[in-house]
Amino acid sequence: MWKSHPRALPFLFFSEMWERFGYYLMIGIFTFYLKDKADGFNMDEKESASLYGTFIALVFFTPFLGGLLADRTLGYRRSIIGGGIMMGLGYCLMGIHNIPMLYTSMALVIIGNGFFKPNISTLLGNVYSTPEYIARKDEGYNIFYMGINLGGFICNFFGAVLLNTLGWAAAFAAAGVGMFIGVVIFVIGTRHYKDFDTRKPLQPGDMPLGRIIALVIVPALVFGAIGWFIKGEDSIFDSNSTDAFIFACIPVLLFYTMIMVRSNKAERPAVAAMLAVFAVVILFWAIFKQNGSALNTWASRYTERHVEGNVGNVLSRLRLTDTVYYKKSTVTLTDAQFRKVRQDGQEMTGEEYPAYFRNMDRSALADGDYVKTWSPSLSQSINPFWVIVLTPLLVALFSWMRRRGKAPTTTTKIAFGLLISALSVLVMVAAVKAGNNGAEKVQVWWLFGSYGVITLGELLLSPMGLSLVSRLSPVRITSLMMGGWFVSTSIGNKLSGILASQWDAYDDKADYFWLNFILLFAAAIFLFIILKWLNKVMREKGVN
Repeated sequence: MWKSHPRALPFLFFSEMWERFGYYLMIGIFTFYLKDKADGFNMDEKESASLYGTFIALVFFTPFLGGLLADRTLGYRRSIIGGGIMMGLGYCLMGIHNIPMLYTSMALVIIGNGFFKPNISTLLGNVYSTPEYIARKDEGYNIFYMGINLGGFICNFFGAVLLNTLGWAAAFAAAGVGMFIGVVIFVIGTRHYKDFDTRKPLQPGDMPLGRIIALVIVPALVFGAIGWFIKGEDSIFDSNSTDAFIFACIPVLLFYTMIMVRSNKAERPAVAAMLAVFAVVILFWAIFKQNGSALNTWASRYTERHVEGNVGNVLSRLRLTDTVYYKKSTVTLTDAQFRKVRQDGQEMTGEEYPAYFRNMDRSALADGDYVKTWSPSLSQSINPFWVIVLTPLLVALFSWMRRRGKAPTTTTKIAFGLLISALSVLVMVAAVKAGNNGAEKVQVWWLFGSYGVITLGELLLSPMGLSLVSRLSPVRITSLMMGGWFVSTSIGNKLSGILASQWDAYDDKADYFWLNFILLFAAAIFLFIILKWLNKVMREKGVN
């Protein structure tokens, strides 16, 4: 796999793999941690989904500034190393159970990712900028993306074992260790990409860094504060944090509009094309990033996770399983969602039963019985599993098509990625129908099917978006435009939290998924409408 690619690729691949190991381990258990009444923060579904959405939104918002600082002053390598160290510290501190430390650790992850994420992607693009490798750039990003998901696949097994044996702090510490390993690998491979760590000097017409901070960052903070306090204890949207985030986005969106308006005649079509794609893919991330919220809830409450016999014994020894106790009167342990229920000895109502038992036949269960269930966070490994399986097939397919001169353009791949992703939501609509709208548990194969379809769409969209920015962006603002890609991801991530926070408000869960389908399908249709123009811009830039 490596022979026809730059020698830098394996080091960047494994650095990103371990970074994603830490990030996805943390994300896989984050909402469960927030909802845990015993050792977490006792949040309900709406609170946890809203904070989750704000967190992952800010994680992908800070690359806007991190990419800019790397471009102008810090350089890519220093930004990547510093960002990785901050993220590792953030993961380790997350296991210290108090609110100030929770927000401190979240802040470290948010800022660290801002320096790490856009710059390792930009550095990879620079490595592929030579005539020898430029034709393989899309393949390089696909392979790089497989590294991301290899880390995302294995991390949840480590997380389940450590969480079920040693607790939250050990699981979060493992995420930190993974991040530190990624930094070490990156440092070891320095000689293969140090020549591509080039800072971009200020060009005529470029806005100085100090002015950007004054006109964009400071106003974003001010607008965010206005959004937080404008309604007092109430909120315009689902929470004060959501209001603050949406208001803070306004100066940043105006900034990117100004970049397009102030760009010269040769650059403007490419910048406009990138901004159009950024706007459309917001809805992809809004649906895709529900994997850590709504789909985690689906895995926990609505999926049959019971394991028994030899499989149950093996998983129990490995501690990949939760033990869920059923008692008609007194419940003293946490359930599969890590929530404690009443312990006063009174008869429980249906809603007070451990969540796993609420939509199943309890007639065969006696007071004090228990079942072993695989940890719901393991469902987070389904998506990266599909990425690992499908990536080599897609790389081979597009290589074959390119040799015959029939390879689709990068923008065409993104359009089909949106359409295919919309179809994945229909699988969940069918899952709701199969489970009689939550009255019965359904098999995990519904999640496998939905994740499989959306993963195909993801592979046509996410790595292609990174490649698009690397190909179309004017050299002087490449990292800044890469930051724009992550801003669109950020807004989509926050929208995912807004959508997921409404999960309990939908009596018919099929209606929830139908809304997701409509949003994503509309985005796909719009992109197909402007596809001819996008491909024209690509041709004029000499790329496809």
